[in-house]
Amino acid sequence: MNRKKDPNSLAARAAALVYSTSCYLIFLCTILYLIGFVGGVVVPKHLDSGPLVDWPLAATVNCLLIILFSVQHTVMARKSFKHWLAAFVPAAAERSTYVLLSSLMLTLMFWLWQPLTLTVWQVEPTWATALLTVLFWLGWGLVALATLLISHFELFGLKQAIDRWRNTPQQAPVFRTPWFYKVVRHPLYLGFLIAFWATPHMTAGHLLFAVGMTIYIFIGAYFEEKDLVVLFGERYRRYQQEVSMVLPLPKSSVAAQRKEHE
Repeated sequence: MNRKKDPNSLAARAAALVYSTSCYLIFLCTILYLIGFVGGVVVPKHLDSGPLVDWPLAATVNCLLIILFSVQHTVMARKSFKHWLAAFVPAAAERSTYVLLSSLMLTLMFWLWQPLTLTVWQVEPTWATALLTVLFWLGWGLVALATLLISHFELFGLKQAIDRWRNTPQQAPVFRTPWFYKVVRHPLYLGFLIAFWATPHMTAGHLLFAVGMTIYIFIGAYFEEKDLVVLFGERYRRYQQEVSMVLPLPKSSVAAQRKEHE
């Protein structure tokens, strides 16, 4: 007689915890490599390294890589896709699966990215170079801080697995606006933008990456906000009216922008 596996058994919960922990560790390695990939530090391959190919081919490959990452990152975050994924992946592992596939998409980008080494700008003064370098690291610091101000481990799927291991019921999302979230609605995205654009030596390849990822960030933020309005309702609509999306703006400018889109 075949016995159905208990999805809440000790073995199942342990397997889920190992899976989510592995996904989280892969993410950490990937984000650390991304810092080196964009900044050209430590890692063996970065935005401007590697054999050169004809620029039309290089630009095409790079654009396809950005589009592939953007589509995966946006589609998997939608509620309809999560419902579909629930037929194959336990709810507690859904976020970890999203994080894992996003990490794999970034790894593919690292591997296949083609350098375009034409210089767009080169900052010469030492003070300006130092300033842009500091901004680069401050951008990554803001990325890390933005995740810690909300729920870092929940954002990357580890908390869900820990709760399942402990047999703790999943809690409903809570709307909070700690610290930087009172300045912009998405400080995480602001940190990425600073890190992607702050460089004393901007090459064509780096510029393509920065432009492509900037476009994705604003498109992704648009879809994310639609989901947040559905989740939190009028409370999030008021938040949108009071605080700018990504770039810090005065409240009067935020209100004017909202009226333009209405």
